[in-house]
Amino acid sequence: MNKRPGGWARCLPQSLLGRLTLLMVAGVMLTQLAGNYIWASQRRAESQVEVANAAQQLGHSAASAVRFFVSLPPNYRPLIIQQFGEMGGTRFFVNLNRKPVAAESIGPQPLADIAIATVQSTLHADLPNHANVRVAFVWPEQLVVGDDGTRLSALPENRVRQIMLAKPAPVLLMQVEMEPGHWLYLATLMPSPYFLDSGKLFTRDHLLLHALSLLAVVMLSIPVVRWTTRPLAALSEAATAFGNGERMPALPETGSREFVNTARAFGAMRERIGRYIDDRERLFVSISHDLRTPIMRLKLRAELLDDDTLRAEFHEDIDELEMMVKGALQCVKDSDIHETPTEIRLDSFLARMVRGAQLAGHEVSFEPVGLSVTAKPLALKRAIGNLLENALHYGERAQIAVRAVGSSIRIAVRDHGPGVPEDALAQLFEPYVRLEHGRKQNSSGMGLGLGIARGIAQAHGGQLLLQNAEGGGFCATLVLPNGSTSVDAD
Repeated sequence: MNKRPGGWARCLPQSLLGRLTLLMVAGVMLTQLAGNYIWASQRRAESQVEVANAAQQLGHSAASAVRFFVSLPPNYRPLIIQQFGEMGGTRFFVNLNRKPVAAESIGPQPLADIAIATVQSTLHADLPNHANVRVAFVWPEQLVVGDDGTRLSALPENRVRQIMLAKPAPVLLMQVEMEPGHWLYLATLMPSPYFLDSGKLFTRDHLLLHALSLLAVVMLSIPVVRWTTRPLAALSEAATAFGNGERMPALPETGSREFVNTARAFGAMRERIGRYIDDRERLFVSISHDLRTPIMRLKLRAELLDDDTLRAEFHEDIDELEMMVKGALQCVKDSDIHETPTEIRLDSFLARMVRGAQLAGHEVSFEPVGLSVTAKPLALKRAIGNLLENALHYGERAQIAVRAVGSSIRIAVRDHGPGVPEDALAQLFEPYVRLEHGRKQNSSGMGLGLGIARGIAQAHGGQLLLQNAEGGGFCATLVLPNGSTSVDAD
């Protein structure tokens, strides 16, 4: 019995094509992830250095602006700021406030935190007399520019053109207390406004590129893997056909060196098995032919005996010998692999067998179900006939039930006899092995019927299941997985 895979193995595709494709896709994805992680780590380190240098330059520029405004008389400062707004010439948006403006920060960001720390340290170093310094990154739509609550979006465009972009970028806000009650407000963009994106491991563009690369690999790998595994599929089909007794042409010796060697070995094995089967059939036919003459002579000589008791014993032994020869020949005949499989309508097929048993005085029941199966007709008739004969001998009356289970057909033959001890079920397939109650019910049997039926089932790619039936009796189930279909009952 085949064991079902357990654990993670259940998630794997069952075909070689699926497994190789999954392996290639997984390999590409892991390679992309590893490469992207290494690239992102290097890019992040470079970005940290670039951001720190840019923030340091901004810090020096802001310190120069603070020193310039500190040097001006307080009443000149608003005029200079107005000129900056009208004429430009500075990278900063500048404003004067009586107190620091509350800034709604963009939140913790590794690169933003590096820039803030660098700007703060630079301002403290360049402006040792100005301890009150506040630095933050704020999104433009949330940026407040005055202590009266005025927002950046409320100002004229000419005043904010240096920090307003079509795509919003975080604004670096620096506030320095020049004198008590006088705070200089400086806002600007980083030299690379979208510097935060350089620290992201996965971006939309990167994901799109990886997806296109993965799709290209899959589109190329599937045909290659299918081309590689096609010879194995041909080998599997040839082995299945040979096991079912079908004649198949020799496998083409093309493809990889390993497959050519396998095809040659399979062809040689098929020829050896064919010769073995032919030799076995000829051997049994020869033995049968050679034994019939001496058996007949023994019967004639037994008739010449004067002692009736001795003559009866001789006849009994000779009959037993003749039955063993016939049983052996029947085994060979029933395992004949040269019969061509055809589609069998099970209702009419089984109905004929049931009518034959009923005409012989046996009680057999069967309900048509409208199913068909592809099988060897004579072999299937022998297998079901053996099961039915056993059921009638040992159980007095029998029931035949047919049902479809998945892709297989199950033909169950049940009797209403005493059943079989559980520890003896495995012995029923042994040739010439008969249980005690079987010998009492059918003294002429040879114990070959179940073995023959199992051989026929296996030749069809199926199996024969034996078990005691619920409620008493014994049940033998013939499983034929050869593609069942529904048909109209005859």
